Amino acid sequence: MRTGEPLPAVGDVLAALATGTWHWDTSTGLVAVDAEAARLLGLPAEDVTLTEAQVRARLHPVDWNETTGVVQLAAAEGTLAEVRIRIMDERGRIIRVVRSRSRPAYDSRKKAYELIGTLQEVTEPTPGSPAGRSAVTGDWRRSREAFLLDAGRALAEARSTAEVLRVAAGLAMPGFSPDGLAVFGVETDHLTIIGHHGQQQGDEVPFVHMTLDTDYPAAEVIRTGRAVYLSSPEEYRARYPLTWKLAQRFGRRSWAFLPLTASGHTMGAWMAAFTYPVAFTPDERSVLTTVARMLAQALSRAGTAETERELSEGLQRSMMPTTGPAVPGMEVAARYVPTGGGLQVGGDWYDVIPLPGGPARNRAKDGAGRFALVIGDVQGHDVRAAGLMGQLRIALRAYASEGHRPDAVLTRASRFLHGIIDESADGAGSGDDADIALNDLRFATCLYAEVDPRTGVLEVARAGHPDPVIRMADGTVLQRPTAGGLPLGVDPDADYPTTRFVLEPGETMMICTDGLIETGGHDLDTGWQRIRTILEQHEGDAEELADALVQAVHGPSSHHTTGPLADRREDDIAVLLLSRHPDGRDAAAVRPEVRRTLLTVAQAEPERIAVARQQLRELLHDWSSADQVDSAVLLLSEMLTNVLVHTDTDALVLAEVSGERGERRMRVEVTDAGDDLPHKRRPGELASSGRGLVLIELLADAWGVEPRGEGKSIWYELYEPPRDKP
Repeated sequence: MRTGEPLPAVGDVLAALATGTWHWDTSTGLVAVDAEAARLLGLPAEDVTLTEAQVRARLHPVDWNETTGVVQLAAAEGTLAEVRIRIMDERGRIIRVVRSRSRPAYDSRKKAYELIGTLQEVTEPTPGSPAGRSAVTGDWRRSREAFLLDAGRALAEARSTAEVLRVAAGLAMPGFSPDGLAVFGVETDHLTIIGHHGQQQGDEVPFVHMTLDTDYPAAEVIRTGRAVYLSSPEEYRARYPLTWKLAQRFGRRSWAFLPLTASGHTMGAWMAAFTYPVAFTPDERSVLTTVARMLAQALSRAGTAETERELSEGLQRSMMPTTGPAVPGMEVAARYVPTGGGLQVGGDWYDVIPLPGGPARNRAKDGAGRFALVIGDVQGHDVRAAGLMGQLRIALRAYASEGHRPDAVLTRASRFLHGIIDESADGAGSGDDADIALNDLRFATCLYAEVDPRTGVLEVARAGHPDPVIRMADGTVLQRPTAGGLPLGVDPDADYPTTRFVLEPGETMMICTDGLIETGGHDLDTGWQRIRTILEQHEGDAEELADALVQAVHGPSSHHTTGPLADRREDDIAVLLLSRHPDGRDAAAVRPEVRRTLLTVAQAEPERIAVARQQLRELLHDWSSADQVDSAVLLLSEMLTNVLVHTDTDALVLAEVSGERGERRMRVEVTDAGDDLPHKRRPGELASSGRGLVLIELLADAWGVEPRGEGKSIWYELYEPPRDKP
């Protein structure tokens, strides 16, 4: 062709090059092909319009799926869609391999793709050669899919930004693994380096705080949301001359910069750098894009988890106090363990509060005054429960600091919580908001104990909370029954009676929330038995005991000792321990030979007879004769019933075990304010009473009745037989 002559028609040029053209509109589902494209598809060489099904029947099924993925990727990146396709005949045999190149466009109004492209026959490359690696082959595809599955699983399991970066650095992409990685973030209008791999420490300094309008690939990716592929240093230098020198010193030959997009927002950019040339074929771009998406999701999850963790830890630090200064003669230990998932702060709390009034004398002598121990649990494990817990804790501290007694502190706290809940319900108005507010009514259990460290006297008020547990100096563990009232917030006028008892030298009191008891599929009964075993067997100070309790119910070993219910770990754990040292020494260093318990049974509380029976059984848990334990419990029931039936006074029970094991003495004494002394009678066969003293005389080794200044005391003793005797 001579200069100045008109150019030949495009169709003639393409026909001369054995290149066909086609047009595909996914909104109509029709594909128009010219004669050459029809011939390459194995059809008669004439212009024809085909349906998608007719075209798909001529393509290898695996390659059809690959083509649709490449088209979507190219449309998103604004690049050419190039793919090798195997053409099949009617009998399913491969007749040729063609290369398709097209420019896809997405119509958001029609929600469809429109493509205009070319089709040209190519020679099938030799498997294993560089050209073969870029072709669409089943082996390479299977390797890629296996890699993406493994990468997705590893990134999904990462729980922190550091873990995500470690996983990303260890990814071995099929056939083209990068040797340099960097993750860029955005802070206002500047780039930041979240992490990098394959570079020396400090190499990131020139890229830190680079503005987003800088002529740098990562900045462009974040500005536009589109990937940048640079296959050679020459291409990098031509497109980004201002920042080429920053990248030149690393000696890389190819670079891919991809957007990190989560929830439609570009949160940063990911750079993958290679020391060898990479053509970035559609398959390679597809792998890189998929990894970038997974990496963005993993970083987003990790960032959210770290923010929640930081918030939870901050709330814990602000809401969970320290146990305060050391108390002479006593030791206080506390633990709080949040649930395993979700918000790491719930409704459980504890507090140690210095009390006013009367401590000056104690401080002058002992260096510390009275203080209060508080433990409680607001219903629920959510943000509202945490908020109510914080408000209630502050209110309790305020009421205690004013000098109110334990019963008054809980009464005021209950009125305070009830008022907050009522305000929330009233403020909801009517309709759905009101229904939600009524369904979200909360209450709180609480135990408040006022402690005098000089005498060991404790005054306890309880609002629906588990009773305290006493570990005696010899290791015997008893639940200490205390009077109680309704949970806080249920009734603003509820009363909370106070129970007074003495923490003897060498004893430890444990108060806890129900999470310590019920965690791991346990109910109150089986959970209490587990806790009791730990308390009895542990030797050490209060801090070590607190760790042992938490580890046993919340550590790995607890999964091997689950209870009868479904295993669960969704409840918080709060525990407070108060130990009184014997004679100023460590509580674990002395094991006295006397254990005792004291209990009052009022006229209006006949149900406490059952409590007294249980207390006695727990006191005699290691007694060698089970028959003697049954006898002791029977005699105690007779004595208490006699007081409640024949007098108008309350009964005071004192049970005591002394001596060395195998030679111990059990003494039970019941005191009342009645003046009439009991007399032994000989009741008839049909008599319904009068056998109490007869039973005592038959079953007890010794017994007696002693008049007091006001009232009387009746007692009995049993002597433990040696273990080798029946």
